[in-house]
Amino acid sequence: MNRLQNPYLAALVLRVALGMMYLSHGALKLFVFTPAGTAGYFAILIEIGGGLLLLAGLQARWVALLLIPQLLGSIVLVHGAKGWMFTNEGGGWEYPAFLIAASLALFLLGQPERPRQA
Repeated sequence: MNRLQNPYLAALVLRVALGMMYLSHGALKLFVFTPAGTAGYFAILIEIGGGLLLLAGLQARWVALLLIPQLLGSIVLVHGAKGWMFTNEGGGWEYPAFLIAASLALFLLGQPERPRQA
């Protein structure tokens, strides 16, 4: 492995990016769109809580995996009928689909070993 191949740093970058995306997406729902009903509160709690856990690095693989059903639900129940592009009115399903792929990638990466000091 050369100096530019570092699975530990790759997992770290992916985990932090996903954490920030989930946190900001949940905060957007909370502060801009405001939750509608109990399901809205649960979705916000899942996204903000999951984002914070990812940023903290606590059980990140499993948190990423557990966020996927909520995103699948958003595609099936909310965004699926609005088309592919998230810029469509009401938001399409490209963004949740990408978050699913990135979350699955983080889960599949496992816990890479930290690079050893030479």
